[in-house]
Amino acid sequence: MTLRHLRAGAAVAAALLALTACGGGSTETAADGKIAVVASTNVWGSVVEAIGGDAVTVHSIIDDPSADPHSYESKPADVAALGKAKLVVFNGGGYDDFFTKLIGDSGADGAKQVDAFALSGKEDGVNEHVWYDLPTVRGVAGKVAEELSAAAPDKKDAFTANVDAFNVELDGLSASIAKIGTDHPGAKVVVTEPVPHYLLEAAGVTDATPVEFTEAIENETDVPVAALTATNDLVTGKQVTALVNNTQTENSVTQQLVSKAEAAGVPVVGVTETLPEGVAGYLDWMTKQVDALSGALGEK
Repeated sequence: MTLRHLRAGAAVAAALLALTACGGGSTETAADGKIAVVASTNVWGSVVEAIGGDAVTVHSIIDDPSADPHSYESKPADVAALGKAKLVVFNGGGYDDFFTKLIGDSGADGAKQVDAFALSGKEDGVNEHVWYDLPTVRGVAGKVAEELSAAAPDKKDAFTANVDAFNVELDGLSASIAKIGTDHPGAKVVVTEPVPHYLLEAAGVTDATPVEFTEAIENETDVPVAALTATNDLVTGKQVTALVNNTQTENSVTQQLVSKAEAAGVPVVGVTETLPEGVAGYLDWMTKQVDALSGALGEK
């Protein structure tokens, strides 16, 4: 399967030139003595904040909830932050390739790196949206705690306590996800883009979206007529319990599908690739999405 990636435009070079013109050095900690961390998205930045607490300063490059995260353009502030980073955390798996390029271009090669996809143990080429895979998130949290402890040994106990508390919350979230499958056996949904693949899989919910529809949306090509008709029929014929919509990468096809679902009385569940406004962090965000999915599947 060909998957959509975050991509940097020509602005990377411009950002680097601007940074060079402005000058700037590379340090491993923030001015206040905190550990400087840069994350590719605010999802992973939020996980770092949960583990690092007051001991870290986190700069998340993709953090605009209203923006399409696939259309990233570099800013001088991003390059500058990377140049000062002690630790960098990114998704990997081809999702945020721009980030590894920025690491090299900014001179942050010496920073410790946490690659979520690599920690997941999944094979290259599979769905890369691993922040919806709770075992991977647990692995990232543990690795972050390890790297922060190496950077600030005097705070190791605090980092360990934070990751333990985080994992307890993940356990509760995992139980809620498993309960969806128990409460709604055989549930099927259509998904505008397979961002929440691992969440649906863990919940035992079948993604009934035609493969040809998914591939076209992922590759940003025209959806074949037969695939579009089949997808529309699943929704308008109420052959699925809900429509799961990635609200950050909508286009005319997915917007029309949402309209058809609403007209047919099929619940629409919105999901995102980055943390939206109004959530306290990763756990709060994911809990709200799990609750929304559970609620939609329970509608009659």
